[in-house]
Amino acid sequence: MEMTKVELLFPKDMVQFVVNNDSEMKLKQNALLLYPYIDGNVISYGKAAELLSINKFDLINLYGKMGFAYHNISIEEVEDDAQVVKALREEANDSSF
Repeated sequence: MEMTKVELLFPKDMVQFVVNNDSEMKLKQNALLLYPYIDGNVISYGKAAELLSINKFDLINLYGKMGFAYHNISIEEVEDDAQVVKALREEANDSSF
């Protein structure tokens, strides 16, 4: 992956947590920088994974370990979807006779 240098400003006491040589921590930091763009539907998980040079499913798993849900839907949406499936099943059963 081609890298470029970007200058960022951080509070002085925070630098010790930002600058490190741990490759796993660097991946997490970069993934966290991309997450708002995924959440805002600016880029996809696939594009973010591509930018990070990792597999999409590894990225989804990484976000999951950090507490970010892959699917961000409400219980009402789940219940609505369940009602649609139930209605379609009933319709399919009625039309088969």
